Parts: sequence; C-alpha cells; structure tokens
Amino acid sequence: MWHRAPFPVLVTDAAGVIVQANDAALGLLPDALPGTAPADTGAAWLSDGRAEGAWARGLIGQTLFEARPVREGDLTVWWLVDVTGLDHTTQALRVERERTAFLDQASSELLSSLNLDRCMEVTARLAARHLADAAMVILPPHRHRYPLAYCGPDGVVVRDEALVDPATVPGLAEALQGYPPLPSRWIDPAAAPGWLTRDGLHEVGSMVVSALPGHGVPAGALVLLRTSEHACFSEGEEVFARLFAARAGAAMSAARLYAEQTRITETLMRELLPPRVGHLQGVEFAARYRPAEDAALVGGDFYDVHPAAEPGQETLAVLGDVAGKGLEAAVLTSKIRHTLQALLPLAGDHQRVLELLNGVLLKGGTSTRFVTLVLASIQRTGDRVRLRVTSAGHAPPLIIRKDGRVDVADTKGTLIGMIDRISSVTDTVVLEPGETCLLYTDGITEAKGGPLGDEMFGDERLMEELRQCADMPPEAITERVEMLSSQWVGGGDHDDMAVIAITAPRGAH
Repeated sequence: MWHRAPFPVLVTDAAGVIVQANDAALGLLPDALPGTAPADTGAAWLSDGRAEGAWARGLIGQTLFEARPVREGDLTVWWLVDVTGLDHTTQALRVERERTAFLDQASSELLSSLNLDRCMEVTARLAARHLADAAMVILPPHRHRYPLAYCGPDGVVVRDEALVDPATVPGLAEALQGYPPLPSRWIDPAAAPGWLTRDGLHEVGSMVVSALPGHGVPAGALVLLRTSEHACFSEGEEVFARLFAARAGAAMSAARLYAEQTRITETLMRELLPPRVGHLQGVEFAARYRPAEDAALVGGDFYDVHPAAEPGQETLAVLGDVAGKGLEAAVLTSKIRHTLQALLPLAGDHQRVLELLNGVLLKGGTSTRFVTLVLASIQRTGDRVRLRVTSAGHAPPLIIRKDGRVDVADTKGTLIGMIDRISSVTDTVVLEPGETCLLYTDGITEAKGGPLGDEMFGDERLMEELRQCADMPPEAITERVEMLSSQWVGGGDHDDMAVIAITAPRGAH
C-alpha cells in the first residue's frame, strides 16, 4: 500500500541518502534508487531542506513541489506535494493585492485635487512608475493644440502643447473621444510618430493606447511605452491598465468639469461685482462693499454709479439692499441693476423710475423678495454739488458738513417689489466744497456685536463717528465706516454691508 500511495515518498537516512522510494517517487525521479543522494536524482533542494530541518520547496522539471518531512529516529520520510497551482494562485493573489493597493493610492492622489494639470501629471507619473517604462497623457485639443504630459523612466513629468494629428496614431482619435469606452489599441513602435517617443527612452518594444473614459465627456488618452528589454504587456496587465485609466479618466473629467464651471462662474460673477468708483464729472466718489459670507464675492447689497450721458446732465448713483443674502439675493440684485440701467433715460424722474422698477419685480414673480434703495442724481455747479436724493424704503442719506454737523436728508418712500402702488419724497441737498453725502445699507447700522456681542451698532453711533469725519476725503470716510462696523461685529455673523460717499471737491471745477 505504501508503494502504491498517490504521493511521491522518499525515505532518507541520517546522512541524507535515499533508503527507499515508492512507485510514485520512482516515476517522478527514476534515479531515486536506494543508496543515492537526492542531489543525484535532480532534487538537490531536498538536501537543503534537510539541512534547514524544515519543509523544502523546489522544481522537478517544470513542476513545483513541496517536500514535507516526517522524522522517525534516524529516518526522514519526505512527502512530495505538487504546489504549482497553489503557487500560481498565491502569486496571482499577491499581485492582485498589490494592484488593488496601487489603485487605492492612485484614486487618493488623483482625487486629492480638482486641478486638471495636477491630475495629468499624477496620471503620467503613476503610469510610468507602475505600468510601463514611460507614459504620456494626451488631452482633447484646446484651440487646435493638444495638451501633453510625458513621464519617462527618470520620473520627471514634462508638460507641453503640441500641434499634432491624432490620425497618425492608430486608435488615438477614438480614445480621445472618451465615450463609449473602447478596448486598448496596440501600436507598432516602428510606425509611431516622433512626438510620441521622446528622447531618453531606449528602443521601444511595445506601445499601447487606452482611452481615459470620463463622465460622458472626453477626458483624454493614455499611451504606455515599454522598452524592448522588458516583456510585452500581458492580458492581465492590459486589464489592470484599463482599470487605472478608468480612475484617472474619472478624476480628470471631474477636474475638467470643475474648471469649466469655475470659468463660467467667474464670467458671470464679473457682471455681479460692484463697480470701481472715483472722480466723475467733477465729483469725488468712494465706495466699500463687504458680503455677508466671507467666501462669497457678491450678495444682496449693491451700488452703481452711472455717468451723465452728456456734459451738464446729472450722474445717477444707486445704493440698494435686496431682502436676503447669498446667491439668490445676488441674482435678484443683478436683475435690479440691469433694469435700472435700462431706465437711465428716465433718471430725471425718480418716482417714475421706481414705479417701473416696482412693476418689473412684481411681474417677475419676486413678490417674496423686495428691495430698498436710494437714488441720487448728482450735478456739479461751480464749487458746489447739487444732489436730488430719493429713498424707497431705505435709510435716508447722511450729510457730513464741514463744521462737523451730520444732517439727515428729508426723503422717504415705499420699498420696491411688494405692493402695486408706491410713493416717494425727493429731497434736494447742496454740498459745499469738502462736504460729503453718505449712502449706506442697514448692514452697517444693524451689525450686532460690541462688548456684549448682541448690541446693534445703531444710527446714533454711526452719526457720532461721522461727526469726526468732517472735511475728510470720501475714501477715508468709507474706509472708516466699514472698519468700525467690522470691528463692532468681530468674528460674528453679519449682513451684507455697502456704503458710498459723494463729496464736493475742494479744488476748482
């Protein structure tokens, strides 16, 4: 029965010489006769295992065996087990674990930033380090030029933009489309164009193009290059490369979409930002704006200065406050500003302008959001500046006189966007040289803070501070008002703040 055992069995003595072998062992090692050393049978690794006193492992022909010893006195019985399949499975599992760890690392690095340039560089570097000897990332064209990122064996990523023809590389044009996903395409290195094989890379032995599939948008293509010194891509490596390409493509398409949305947002935001003001028609202007949210650029408060169309006509200044804050308030702010700009030909009649604006807001379905504002028509006459100011539900402007007095403009009116019929009272104010008319939103006076953290800045405190601003230039006044209200708030929440100063200059006309 021992001779007919299905496993090869060898028995060696204390000197390591074969004492006996069963039929399976003789079929595997015909020279394993009694009195023969294992080294003479083609299984020299058995002697190494005996010296180490542990399991031994080695090849017999092309088959991997593991010899497991059982000792009885001076004799050792070696059971030989074929572990070729187990070894291949173990190696495949190890490789799969390494690849899974790499893909996790790659995903982490690729998604750590929504910067498209960085995603390109990370993709090229990781691909050259783990998948091939060199790698190139090619993005869809921008103004007829293709952004490239190449990483060679030295690990240095080189960025470039090239005017190339994708049709010269088989499969590249299709890969750049990004969707639907296509299988990788092998390229004959001898037929590849020069821009694809860079200097510093030895003779290329294999080259493959894979698409970088995005989220329904073209993300680019990945080209992997191996020198002739290394083996070609196996089927498993090709599948692994596609898995990596899928992650890289997802990260790059997300970065591209984020960049596109950022560009669109910045373009639209430029139309919402408050304008810069300065000297205009012989009158000095200064303004300050602080949104409620520190990360935001715009909100519900706004101001505009519209120069006179012709010399001798009035310049129109507008300061307003839309109910609410954030993006929704900014959208309504933009609508109001564009409507007022369209009504500039009627700016001489404040009541008419306010009525038309009120009708636009009511018809636009914005009844749940209203706006308060102040209109100021400005004209310089000699050394003086004449203003016609009209409040529509807004705090009346404050007049800072040269002697330190602070007057309140006698104007009032109905807020805009709530009821069908509105009314308003217009006041005429004359500024002597050096005097200032200040328009402000309630974000200044209603700022909560102070020593106890819950007290409003208030109208009286604002007027007291303005009495100390007599004969100051408008830039200094607006800066001081914003600084005082911001200090009052401290690090607490606050509403949007806007302030604009209109000053009669001291110099000659």
